[in-house]
Amino acid sequence: MARPQTRYVCQECGSSHSKWGGKCDACGAWNTLVEEVPLSTTPKGLGKAKGRVIEFHAMNAPAQATPPRRDTGLSELNRVLGGGLVVGSAVLLGGDPGIGKSTLLLQMTASMARAGADVMYVSGEESVAQIQLRAERLGLGGTPVQLAAASSVRDILTSLEGERPDVLIIDSIQTMFLDTLDSAPGTVAQVRASAHELIRVAKQRDIAIILVGHVTKEGQIAGPRVLEHMVDCVLYFEGERGHLFRILRTVKNRFGATDEIGVFEMSDKGLRQVENPSSLFLTDRETPVSGSAVLAGIEGSRPVLLEMQALVAPSMMATPRRAVVGWDTGRLAMILAVLETRGGARFGDREVYLSVAGGLRIGEPAADLTAAAALLSALLDAPLPEGAVFFGEIGLSGEIRPVSRQNTRLKEAAKLGFSKAYLPFVAKAKTDAEGLRVTPLRHVSELVELVQACKT
Repeated sequence: MARPQTRYVCQECGSSHSKWGGKCDACGAWNTLVEEVPLSTTPKGLGKAKGRVIEFHAMNAPAQATPPRRDTGLSELNRVLGGGLVVGSAVLLGGDPGIGKSTLLLQMTASMARAGADVMYVSGEESVAQIQLRAERLGLGGTPVQLAAASSVRDILTSLEGERPDVLIIDSIQTMFLDTLDSAPGTVAQVRASAHELIRVAKQRDIAIILVGHVTKEGQIAGPRVLEHMVDCVLYFEGERGHLFRILRTVKNRFGATDEIGVFEMSDKGLRQVENPSSLFLTDRETPVSGSAVLAGIEGSRPVLLEMQALVAPSMMATPRRAVVGWDTGRLAMILAVLETRGGARFGDREVYLSVAGGLRIGEPAADLTAAAALLSALLDAPLPEGAVFFGEIGLSGEIRPVSRQNTRLKEAAKLGFSKAYLPFVAKAKTDAEGLRVTPLRHVSELVELVQACKT
């Protein structure tokens, strides 16, 4: 029998190499190749072996019943999952260390256990005593959640033979290992194989499983990318350590939308749900200041009002600095070029800083007009009209283009007490936000005139 050939697998991208090297040729990462020895080669004569006949279903056949969902007890988590935790689904939750992943899951399991669900929480990082201590601190000590400290997948699956819980938590998948693989926990092979076995058993028994995943310094879930393909839903728990709130964002969901967010606020008693996120992201000021503009944005199905702040300062360097937090750097460069070319504003010899207040990251094009208003306000040192919101996409020719769900944005702004709205011109558009004066803009030159009028 031929000896299995040794291979070297990159721990960043999962690519396989025949020999070790300091740099991975696939992704360019350094010192990430780890030796792995497969247990056996590909079996010969596989084509002669007969497998079972699989069953096919016609596309035009009556659809099967929608998989039932379980209430997690947290409305923000239900929103991100698409209405609740689907029975038999696999969810992958990633986030930075200390961001609150384990706290979120502990609160969720406690709430579901109170409602009568059978929940098992398996930790490979903490002992049972440590989990109980954290539960006591959060006021969850009396809930009937079954706790265990284990990292062997074989032991976990053996323990599940006589059990059929409703929800199984694995914290975290990088600490799990299979004793049939000759590699350390956390390697690509162990993460892939451990996740496959756990997900397979969970789906066979209709157990909803949640896997906690570590993230790399780039913010991606550590391990092979195939891990995200294996699960039904991928969630990221985001937040800045200097801020109290946390954002739960979905990037993949086979049972719901992928643009929803859930907002939580961290406190000494755990995570508190925030039903109105706009109250967190807006700053209360008695007098308006220059360089500040409010965006009426959309995150998933929820309207959110955010404050964008800009600072324009003289530069002594040949290449002035451009820095942005919470927005796309390339988008900022484009907006500055359009304002200079189409609007006559001069930013070439100035340093430009732009930030989304509160640490939230936004990516929708509707923020273009808000960012441009904040930049012009900072450049001219002219506070924008009090009680005003902005939204709209800016094209390369300087035109202000319409964005989706205009009325939803206006209603949210009116509900929070704003009195003015500057938005793209749309023919025959209906603005039924009561008490809100709407001013349509067609070109960035009109925005420049508006900010110049505020200065006088």
